[in-house]
Amino acid sequence: MGKFFIDTASGQVATQRQLVEAGVASRDGEAPRPWLRIQGSDDATTMWHAVLRRRERGVFIGTLVFRHTPHHASLLEQGWEEIPPERIGPSAS
Repeated sequence: MGKFFIDTASGQVATQRQLVEAGVASRDGEAPRPWLRIQGSDDATTMWHAVLRRRERGVFIGTLVFRHTPHHASLLEQGWEEIPPERIGPSAS
């Protein structure tokens, strides 16, 4: 899948490729605010990684974490929300 971004205002998550295809990001992959890159591997895939989000101080933040690990479980217990792969996209519902 690649690089992931989160809209800090709405919490929507999308990949860099999806944002470029939708005309939101430039061809070099730069996305305007409120989109912010989620830190993680440049070749992350939802097969191995979970995309999580959480609202903090009025904005959404995101993270990538390996699935089925103690860290993944800990973040879910702390209130992080896992985004299903089918809901990843600039206009996915």
